[in-house]
Parts: sequence; structure tokens; C-alpha cells
Amino acid sequence: MFIVEITYVRPMDEIEAATEAHRAFLDTHIASGLLLMAGPKVPRTGGYLIARGGQTKEELMAVLADDPFVSGKLADYVVTEFNPGKRNPILDDLI
Repeated sequence: MFIVEITYVRPMDEIEAATEAHRAFLDTHIASGLLLMAGPKVPRTGGYLIARGGQTKEELMAVLADDPFVSGKLADYVVTEFNPGKRNPILDDLI
């Protein structure tokens, strides 16, 4: 699994202008099952994505390259892979 930390690097008006396209990107990948969760940080200085395993970090980063926040150079993305060795059994089918 992967945690993706998003940090905005441009002014909020530029982030807002790309937010609809960014959310459409997220909707596509939530529907495909790649992304399990997505949401903004509090306060809103970026956000987090939780992505399932089954691909390499490089493959995930290639998908994320199409996110308008990435392609527009509006945010930095840090992708961290982890092994959820301890988890609630309800999540077993999602990993």
C-alpha cells in the first residue's frame, strides 16, 4: 500500500482553479480501485491519498503524473510504500 502526501507549492487561487480537474482525476482512480481514500489536510495546505498495493511505486508515480496538481506543478507529491502488517480484518479485501 502507499500513502501519498501532497503539499501545495503555489498560491491557493491557482490550487482552486485546478481543484475540479484534480477531483475528477481522483474520482477516476477511486472508481478503478487504485485509490482507497483521498482528502485535504487540515488546515488545507495539501492532502493525502491512500493507494492500494499491487503495483510498484514507479507505476503509481506514473499514474499520479497525470494529476492536474502534478502536471501543473501546483503541488509536490511524496509517495511512501508501506506494508500494513497490522490492520483491521475488515480491510483484508482492500489490500
